[in-house]
Amino acid sequence: MYVVRPGDTLWDIAAAHGITLAGLREANRIFTHLIHPGQVLAIPVAAARPGGGFYHVVRAGDTLYYLAGLYATTIRALRQANDLWTDHLSIGATLIIPRTAGNPARVTRYTLEELDLLARLVQAEAGGEPFTGQVAVAASVLNRVRDRRYPNTIGEVIYQVIAGVHQYSPVRNGRIYRAAGRSALRAAREALYGADPSLGANGFFNPEKTNDRWVRRQPVTVVIGNHVFFRH
Repeated sequence: MYVVRPGDTLWDIAAAHGITLAGLREANRIFTHLIHPGQVLAIPVAAARPGGGFYHVVRAGDTLYYLAGLYATTIRALRQANDLWTDHLSIGATLIIPRTAGNPARVTRYTLEELDLLARLVQAEAGGEPFTGQVAVAASVLNRVRDRRYPNTIGEVIYQVIAGVHQYSPVRNGRIYRAAGRSALRAAREALYGADPSLGANGFFNPEKTNDRWVRRQPVTVVIGNHVFFRH
């Protein structure tokens, strides 16, 4: 679901979520260009479904192996949920992503401004990393938003300064203000829709770029590309 903000247009919302204007209108039975602040729109890319879980629209390059890793589930669970008996996936097909007992999907409400900010952080921190690593970076930010020890908004988490130290270096050096690419934007959306390849991490670091002893002492959840993800 998406809550319309002042200045939003249907075209902007559709573009930000990687869907067509026609698809957005059809999902919400809107036959004009008029929308108003506070209006709640259904986003067909990842709609909630009864019994938990959510949907994923197959894109070029998607495989069952990749999706199982992205959504922290199993190939078997994906096949059972979607009655699949081969590895073939059709681009544009809608798959049910099952909710597993150990990792329930959590969809985060957000504004277009928050989506853009999260994507810009992903671009700055992980623009050269594998796509799964980009999703993991975004998810680790959202895990902080849900953690009572941190602020409860995306913007406050990203711009937070603790003991005079910026929590994310792109904020300090200004790279946070550079536009996000399509991959980073898609990664931010995947995380907002509940994907968490970081396995619950609320921090990450590149061992080649930091000598910080504190981060190296934290419990590691997963290593993706050049980033070590941890939870403290």
